[in-house]
Amino acid sequence: MAERGRPRGFDRDAALQRAMEVFWERGYEGTSLSDLTTAMGINAPSLYGAFGGKEALFREAVERYRHTDGGMTDVALRKGKTARAAVEGMLMAAATALTLPGKPKGCFVVLGATNCTPANQGMAAFLRSHRLASTQHVRERLEQGVADGELSPEVDLDTLARYFTTVVQGMSLQARDGVKRAELERVARAAMAIWPG
Repeated sequence: MAERGRPRGFDRDAALQRAMEVFWERGYEGTSLSDLTTAMGINAPSLYGAFGGKEALFREAVERYRHTDGGMTDVALRKGKTARAAVEGMLMAAATALTLPGKPKGCFVVLGATNCTPANQGMAAFLRSHRLASTQHVRERLEQGVADGELSPEVDLDTLARYFTTVVQGMSLQARDGVKRAELERVARAAMAIWPG
């Protein structure tokens, strides 16, 4: 069946990229509809027609981030040949991803909706679920380290996974405050000093 109505007069993918960067820089509540339409180069009816509204656009922007700029840490975690190499790679990838030239500093998923009014708790919960999933991915990689004999079965994997994701989240705040990549890499190396034995 043919589509009805006029064809879109804008590049949806490019508009989504611009929206992602505005949300990343300003957060969910700090971004107005006017901010979005200006950055995206479209009017409000086009935004609603293409994306369904601000909340749906935010969710789609988060998914885009996780599969582009924000996905560097997940890739590094999967690529490490050992649990230690995977976690260290994740931390070093975070230092890079959080300070990319020409991009907002910090992690969109960490900074996008940390303080929300009651009306926007759904957005905060949405991002919280992504952050918890990141902790779970680290834990799963640590579990593989136990299975491979790299880590002792006595290691508290929940705490270790939470520790390393907390380091990444702290690095995100530091990047937003202007800390440079080289400094974050030093933080990553220092964090690895606690690696169990």
